[in-house]
Amino acid sequence: MATHYDIIIIGTGPGGGTLAYKLAPSGKKILLLERGGYLPREKDNWSSKTVFIDNKYKAKETWKDKHGGTFHPGIHYNVGGNSKVYGAALLRMRAQDFGEVKHYGGISPEWPIGYDDLEPYYTQAEYLYHVHGNRGEDPTEPKASAPYKYPALTHEPRIQVLHEDWQKCGYKPFHLPVGVMLDEQQKEHSACIRCNTCDGFPCLVNAKADSQVVCVDPALQYPNVTLLTNALVVRLESRGTGREVTGVVVERDGWTDIFTGNIVVVSAGAINSAALLLKSANGKHPNGLANSSDLVGRNYMCHNNSAMLAISRLPNPTVFQKTIGLNDFYFPSTEWNYPMGHISMIGKQNLDSLRAGAPAFAPGLALDKMAKHSLDFWMTSEDLPDPNNRVLVGKDGSITLAYTENNLEAHQRLAAKLKSMLNHLGCEEHLLPTHLYLGKKIPIAGTAHQCGTVRFGRDPKTSVLDVHCKAHDLDNLYVVDASFFVSSSAVNPSLTIIANALRVGDHLLSRLA
Repeated sequence: MATHYDIIIIGTGPGGGTLAYKLAPSGKKILLLERGGYLPREKDNWSSKTVFIDNKYKAKETWKDKHGGTFHPGIHYNVGGNSKVYGAALLRMRAQDFGEVKHYGGISPEWPIGYDDLEPYYTQAEYLYHVHGNRGEDPTEPKASAPYKYPALTHEPRIQVLHEDWQKCGYKPFHLPVGVMLDEQQKEHSACIRCNTCDGFPCLVNAKADSQVVCVDPALQYPNVTLLTNALVVRLESRGTGREVTGVVVERDGWTDIFTGNIVVVSAGAINSAALLLKSANGKHPNGLANSSDLVGRNYMCHNNSAMLAISRLPNPTVFQKTIGLNDFYFPSTEWNYPMGHISMIGKQNLDSLRAGAPAFAPGLALDKMAKHSLDFWMTSEDLPDPNNRVLVGKDGSITLAYTENNLEAHQRLAAKLKSMLNHLGCEEHLLPTHLYLGKKIPIAGTAHQCGTVRFGRDPKTSVLDVHCKAHDLDNLYVVDASFFVSSSAVNPSLTIIANALRVGDHLLSRLA
């Protein structure tokens, strides 16, 4: 096969997949490299035991923490990347998130671009990824140039009661923006069947708006786009002056190939993208490719995330639970002078998903009773960039994720606030037993919201990428996953990754023209 392309994109998640979709109509010769294959569509897609206990679809590899201990990261190597199993909550960062924000634990720094620079691309991203929502409900939402194309998902009865109870308490719940291919008015024409296996599961019916379904597969309809699966990029070469990537080294089916491209785009996820640049060190780039600032791999962020499972006094037969959010504590409020974060729901828990966090002796009947009465909350607070929170690569290529939690006071206050509401929300004041986890922060293996390891900016001394996400040190290297983030905000990074990929796509189209 050909070895030279106009554009090589490494990774097919929300960044790489969206960029491929944007560039496909250009006629430029594009190569997509994905280290995994297509995630199989099979009955196990809908099995809580298979997904959460057996971890069938997670990558079969281990990383190290800062103490040298090993863990199994929440990484998925397949076409579409982690979006194949994401919860599809697609929120914009707030306008204030692009500026400097004071937190109890420190400063969230200003971005080199503002919300207005990304706003048109947020709208495009919402249309492309079938985001359902209602403008005007969320008091913190930024201005938008257009309404949502798809109406908000309706609440099922128990969640509607939760919505009303929050309103009675003086809060302002809103319909969570969710990316699924659901038509509630004409269900017979709807790809989405509104099942109970969306959040954290692959979608058996391909109705979740993930990168593979809405971007990669449509891009492959163009004859100028080629996808290689099971293609592991092990190194980027930059010979001569060191100002260009001159080769993309790929291991595939027991062979090693080298591909060349006028433009090379890395989008392997914030951890693996940083690791690839570090592994690509050479004489001109002794500390890693594009790393004259010594910032590649640094400032890793992943959010302070935790779940809280409350016991509803009434049964909770909800099937699709992830339709509601609460941002009343996203900014400083009368409750506290600093931001706390975002509250929404996770997918409805069942016996098997609770079993995944329970000790072996926990009685199944009790767990089943709890699952049928649980209201399953998700809390996200901002963690702050710290240069000592970083990705490191060993001589053997192994990955170490050195991470120390920060800004925890905000998250603890958010959890305490939610817990104090439970009696007013039709729930018992106690939570599910603590051995089932609840209210404890997601551990280091929870890498779903990874970001910040190859930050962008205007000064090459304090950033790795410029404002177009091109490496300062190289003329043809770009990064379009969440590596470019300067701060993590307190919302899922997916929509911002998608919007930025569309923005960088416009820049590349101009450059290639």
